[in-house]
Amino acid sequence: MSKGTIYLGTDSGATTSKVGAVKDDGTPVTTKLSQKCTDAHMGRQVVLNGWMAAVEEYLSQNGYSWSDVGGAGLAIPGPFLSPGILGEAANLPKDMAGWNVGADYAEVLSYAAGRKIKVAVGNDGNYGGVAEAQLVRSHGAGTVLMLAPGSGLGVAYIDERGLPLDGDSLVGMEAGHMPAPLHLLDMPAFSCGCGRDWGCVEAYTTISGLPQLLSVMLKRHPGHALAKSSAPIKEKVLSLRGLAQVGDPLATEIFDFQARALGIHTASLAMAIDPAYVVLGGGLMDPESTTADFRDRYARIVRETAIPYLWPAQQKKIAWSQAILGDLSQAIGAALVALYSA
Repeated sequence: MSKGTIYLGTDSGATTSKVGAVKDDGTPVTTKLSQKCTDAHMGRQVVLNGWMAAVEEYLSQNGYSWSDVGGAGLAIPGPFLSPGILGEAANLPKDMAGWNVGADYAEVLSYAAGRKIKVAVGNDGNYGGVAEAQLVRSHGAGTVLMLAPGSGLGVAYIDERGLPLDGDSLVGMEAGHMPAPLHLLDMPAFSCGCGRDWGCVEAYTTISGLPQLLSVMLKRHPGHALAKSSAPIKEKVLSLRGLAQVGDPLATEIFDFQARALGIHTASLAMAIDPAYVVLGGGLMDPESTTADFRDRYARIVRETAIPYLWPAQQKKIAWSQAILGDLSQAIGAALVALYSA
């Protein structure tokens, strides 16, 4: 017997892919994270095969079949050349550019289901915002700005319908690649994985920029163990989050700086789009890898940095919160867009 219609969501990065789904009332089928290796470096067919294997496993584990699937969404890093067609993303293999990923994914899903399955494709950061917006608004209204620093900076603006701003060129809210206000940050212009060297905000707020930020900050902490370590820079960078959880001075200073940089950027975006809610997400808000004290400190610094730059009415009215779904948000968001588009 059918358990009812569900809408699938796949969140694909260069390293891992996650699967989620929502019922026809918008509630998640489960909040248990299901993920597999993407193996994007092995080519498009391998990626498609991996997505399909993950979906098949997800359906089986949760007691659903292909007859229950009403549609699907795919969250994947942008930019896009046209709807469903990938551009050249900073964190995906270059040969993925030009791939009509929407059509190819719809084809393999439809073959498995034995009927046409419609696929909604969009920026992963935007789709993460869709999921968190549904939670923060509950049954209310109001627009939502979400910022999710992780390996890169995902930014989303969600309108009152619950849908993301994609823009006419499909690069709406690619706000991580706006130039940072270097005069306020007192930092040199960092290079970015997108190829720009003017100092993208992403380079000052995410893992991608940590090697450059660490090299600057180590000069202020010459006696720190990382200054003396011969470990590869990637290993040093990946140790920072853990160090910050136990109050290490260098790591604390680095994440405080990133929070201030994100706060300034949040204010600039909020002044432009005037949201009712600001939601902070990404890996730094993940309760599985950070402490409550760390998350509260980071969120407080972002908020306190942003508020003086906002218009007086915004200072009083914007509601601030932390994301809830963590690494599942983009898959759930993709599923929600599929539901909204059905």
